[in-house]
Amino acid sequence: MRPRPFPDLPRPVLFAHRGISSEAPENTFAAFALAVGYGIPAIELDIHRCASGELVVIHDAVTDRTADAALDVVGSKWERLAELDAGSWKGPSFAGQRIPLLSEVFEEFAGKIRFDVEIKAPTFADRGTERALADLIRAMRLESKVVVSSFNPYALKRFKSLLPGIPTGIIYGDGPVIPWYLRRGQGRWLGGTDFLKPDHRLVGPCSGFIRERLGGRSIIPWTVDDPVEARRLVFLACEGIISNTPHTLGMGRAGG
Repeated sequence: MRPRPFPDLPRPVLFAHRGISSEAPENTFAAFALAVGYGIPAIELDIHRCASGELVVIHDAVTDRTADAALDVVGSKWERLAELDAGSWKGPSFAGQRIPLLSEVFEEFAGKIRFDVEIKAPTFADRGTERALADLIRAMRLESKVVVSSFNPYALKRFKSLLPGIPTGIIYGDGPVIPWYLRRGQGRWLGGTDFLKPDHRLVGPCSGFIRERLGGRSIIPWTVDDPVEARRLVFLACEGIISNTPHTLGMGRAGG
């Protein structure tokens, strides 16, 4: 039987997409703290492994969209990335927010919220990200507090071989940056994943059938900011909702 994401939490599980990114700079302590404050049970965040080996919490491969300089994350050492201001772009009140390490986020928030860690892996090459993530989760004893997801099925396959008990989810959509052969969640077979994370627009009335027939995989769509759409997805048996504004969807919240 496949492990379900956070089976002890009420359904649907709300995930704050990069924290409460509608109100605070994404993937920062400020955004994660807002999610805790609003009582959202889980946060989604993104990681890259930088040149000095640390797992860095940031969405993009280059820092210029959310920080005050343009650095290649994978090619930069942590000491340089740590110097960047990752908050001012959102507003002067967030000046001084910085790009966090995943270890720091775990240390600060592990007793308050759950985590969906998205592995950023644009190629199929093994850069050691999955092993570093598995080692960190083990060291901090967070196996029951974390699920792991990615667009890259090979990254998920590598992670699954290291920590098979942690639920993994394949992310997909029909955008041009996604290979045609992965646009309907086919990576679930390549990666041996436990749940599906589709673009919410791909979730139709057959989704309950898919969940039951394809190995009992849960469906957790992204990114849903409209309460009407959120209710539609829950009606279709989706077990979670990923949102920039989870606190506005009018659904139950429970953390821990």
